[in-house]
Amino acid sequence: MTFKLSQKSLDRLDGVHDDLISIVKEAITLSKVDFGVICGTRTKSEQAALVKSGASKTMNSRHLPQASTGKSHAVDLMAYVGSRASWELNLYDDIADAIKQACINQSKQVTWGAAWHKKLNEWSGTSEELMNSYIDLRRSEGRRPFIDGPHFQLEI
Repeated sequence: MTFKLSQKSLDRLDGVHDDLISIVKEAITLSKVDFGVICGTRTKSEQAALVKSGASKTMNSRHLPQASTGKSHAVDLMAYVGSRASWELNLYDDIADAIKQACINQSKQVTWGAAWHKKLNEWSGTSEELMNSYIDLRRSEGRRPFIDGPHFQLEI
């Protein structure tokens, strides 16, 4: 089944870098899992509130307009099973696989929030294996992994 972005998702891409918009639009047609865009561009005050609440770790978010382009370089996506939104991490592995394929097709680079150590298109295995590699790396360093499965950010 081929999915498509809703108008609400398309509206949430306003202010996002064109390359990332193109990747997301292609990925929805490749994905085994339906998804929508829940966040594209944020203001500094929105980001500060997320940091204060613990929902974000940094004020240097790629959701903020970047100095180099004036555009957001990040999106957060929501997986859907039927009409139900889901946070089940395995669904985000599948979405990441679709994002990865779109990146390969378009010769672009994206980092996934469940595997911060490598760009998706630099990994030869599945996104699930990439995430597990990140978890293993962080644990080997005595550090806790930070898993943000819905987050994807453009690398320029």
